[in-house]
Amino acid sequence: MQECDILLIEGFKNGGFPKLEVWRESVGKPMLWPRWPGIQAIASDTSINIGSLNALNLANAKEIADYVLANAIKPRSASRI
Repeated sequence: MQECDILLIEGFKNGGFPKLEVWRESVGKPMLWPRWPGIQAIASDTSINIGSLNALNLANAKEIADYVLANAIKPRSASRI
């Protein structure tokens, strides 16, 4: 893979990287969190109580994008500019 600023992957749960879970109560399946390692936040279409984990509104794309950018982008070193 070539160098990139950010990479979003859907469905690749086994990697050792931070994850954003998308959970819909209407699907009828339990959340992967807290059993699955690396989940940093959950975006849902319902109000959820997940303690200190970040809960995001699935209908608010800006909130999700802001969270992803704030938690995924690392400043580039001066040597790469």
